[in-house]
Amino acid sequence: MAGTRSSKQTVRNMLQSLAVIGIAAAVIYVFIPHDESDAPPLKAVNYTVELTTVRRAAPYPVAAPVGLPDQDKWKATSVSYDGTKDNAWHLGFLDPHNQYVAVEQSTAPSEKFVAEVSRNAAKTEKSQQIGGATWTFWDGPKYDALVRQDKGSTTVVTGTAPYGQLVAMAGALESKRTPAA
Repeated sequence: MAGTRSSKQTVRNMLQSLAVIGIAAAVIYVFIPHDESDAPPLKAVNYTVELTTVRRAAPYPVAAPVGLPDQDKWKATSVSYDGTKDNAWHLGFLDPHNQYVAVEQSTAPSEKFVAEVSRNAAKTEKSQQIGGATWTFWDGPKYDALVRQDKGSTTVVTGTAPYGQLVAMAGALESKRTPAA
């Protein structure tokens, strides 16, 4: 009998200790300040080599910004090209207000491609001439987008940034294709 009683007390003591530790951890979490925005800053990427390579490989003129307003305050954060997945070109930026802006291009069917890269934005009736081309506005729950239909490809400027920043990026785009040597 004595062995049974002491094992029950051991389990009870262990549960009491866990409860005390849990309460102490909760108090520390609530009352000790912590900054969740202390994520490490994204590193800037240099995309010039990739851009030159993609302009030779892609079957369409590849877009990249030239002469953005406050160019030194825009930070390129990601670049990729997938020739096996509808020749998808991606160039991601943080704008001067740390909002995301991406340039996306592909030979994929337009509606599907735009929905994918804009995270299900919906086409609106609004369009605007920007940089000599007609861009259509798309509104989304997370990302808004500007869409330009080109011969054989679709170009999308999308992100969390307000339309003014998307328009600035679209206006700065220069599309080029370099013939393969």
